Formats: sequence, C-alpha cells, structure tokens
Amino acid sequence: MKKRLMFLALAAIALASCNGGFTKGDSGMEYKIIDDKSGPSIKEGDFISFNFIVKTDADSVLQSSYDKGQPVRMPVPKIQGKGNIMTPFTTFSEGDSAMIKVNIDSMSKGHPRPKELKGKFLIYLVKIDKVIAKGNLSDDVFQGRIQAYAKSISDASKAKEPVDIKKYIDDNKLKVTTTASGLNYVITKQGTGPLPVAGDTVVVNYTGRFLNGKAFETSVKSDAVKYKLPINPMNPYKPIRFPVGVQGMIQGWNEGFMLFNKGTTATMVIPSKLAYGEQGSQQMAPNTPLIFDVELVDIVHPNPNAPKPAQLPPPTVVPNQPVKR
Repeated sequence: MKKRLMFLALAAIALASCNGGFTKGDSGMEYKIIDDKSGPSIKEGDFISFNFIVKTDADSVLQSSYDKGQPVRMPVPKIQGKGNIMTPFTTFSEGDSAMIKVNIDSMSKGHPRPKELKGKFLIYLVKIDKVIAKGNLSDDVFQGRIQAYAKSISDASKAKEPVDIKKYIDDNKLKVTTTASGLNYVITKQGTGPLPVAGDTVVVNYTGRFLNGKAFETSVKSDAVKYKLPINPMNPYKPIRFPVGVQGMIQGWNEGFMLFNKGTTATMVIPSKLAYGEQGSQQMAPNTPLIFDVELVDIVHPNPNAPKPAQLPPPTVVPNQPVKR
C-alpha cells in the first residue's frame, strides 16, 4: 500500500512538471491514465473498488483513502451533469492508475471559493483495485460476487492484523503489557490513587492514531497541530468525560481505563475486536487496530445521594394480547 502511494505521488510530480498528455473533458476537467492495464473499460452499473488521494496543485494533500486503509467501494452510477468527477472512470479498467484534474473555479462556480483551496486545480490520484462487471449477470449472482470479494478482503485484513500489531510494537520498541482479551498497553507515567470502577466517570485526554502513525482524532490542540489535523472551530480541545465500564464506548477503552490511576499517561494498542471489529465504521475500515495516547486527568465517583431514576412498572401481560406498559 505504501509503495502504491509513493508511486502515485511520484507520478503526480512527474506529470505536473511536464503537464502533457491529458484528455480534456468539460467544465475545465482533464484526465490521464498513468499506469494503463489491459482489460475492459468500466461501465455504468459495474462494481468498483478504488483508492484515491485528493490534493491541490501545490501538493497539499486534502484527503487520502490510504490513511484510513478504506478504499471506496461502489456501483458506478449513471453519469449526470458536466464536470462529473466520475466521467473519466468509464475510460479506466482494473489495475489502472490515473490522474484527474478539476478546475477549482469551475467546480465552485456560483459559490464562494473555499479559502483552503489554493492554486488552479484539484488533483485526484486514483488507483482502480477491482472491477466486478455487471454485464448480463442476474442481481443475485452479481451481489454474490460482490459479497465474496468483500469477504476475501476482510479475511485477508483479519489475518494480517496481528502481524501488523506485532510489527508496530517491535518497531517502536514498546514494552507492552497484554491482557487476556488482547489489549496492549504501556504506561508512560504512573498515576496515583485507586483505579476507576464500572460506573465511575473518567476525564480523559486522548489522541487516536492508525498503525501508520496518521492521527484521526484528538482532544489536545497541540496534537492536532503536531499531526496536521484540520483545526475544528467546534472542537473545544479539552478532556472528554464518559462513564467507564458501560455500553457506548469501545471495549478497549472500557477495559484500559480501569487499569489506570488518576494522572496516568499511557499508550494503548487496541486490536480491532476491541474497537470497531469486522464491521468498521464510517471513519474506520473493518479489522482496523487503533493506537491511543491517553491521559487519565480525573476520576469522578457517582454521588450516592443523587436521586434514583424513576423505575417503570413491570409490564402487564394479558393472554393473547400485546404486551402493554
């Protein structure tokens, strides 16, 4: 994956320097196949899986599927409208790498140009990993092939995950403690006092990273700057609070924070089964292990004198009737 990313970046630099060989589309779009593989062109209705990098022509990367390890997987829609970014895809085939250049002013015509977009073009570097042709296949057969492909990818990432975790720990010389569940952690500063228990509220600073070192979220503004995360004006950048040991938090956090005293700083290497698992999330690819640098700022115990929540009466069951409450 890193080799692909490097190849695409180098190809982009080379092409930007010569600025030749592009096919011009409408609305200021230009595109070129960098690495042309043999095979049928993508058609409307086909299923495709592809990775991408989006950057400005000043080489400022705005987004990358490689950072998350989560390619785009989708059926090819009917192309509508001028300047549609999907238009060039019908000239690509499986294995192709391509560059698409979109004129920023044409793209934002009628709307204020985003301040962060400098230069003339947005550049999309695309690598087509898989094409499943719809052709004359029935919907059941077509969907079956897509599901079989998705399972093969999931099985491969699941098998690779423990190898990747061990390599990360070894490469970073972490002297981790591993729990029975598979949670890995190393305490970098030992706190004091009792450990939190289920129901306590923990006050936590954190920075979340992928194994490649790319951060995806933080409560610490200096870490947002350090890892070049976009500064979110809606983010207060202060410790978060959550009740530990209850539903609503990933298992790795629930387990990990009950091992730390107040004032502890630690790094947790969390396998995907204790995070977002085989399903993943909008931000996480399936079978993605996560790293969290954390600080347990405070532990707040529940108030024993707080009013108890009102209890609903037990349901009344009437034979052969729906349950009423």
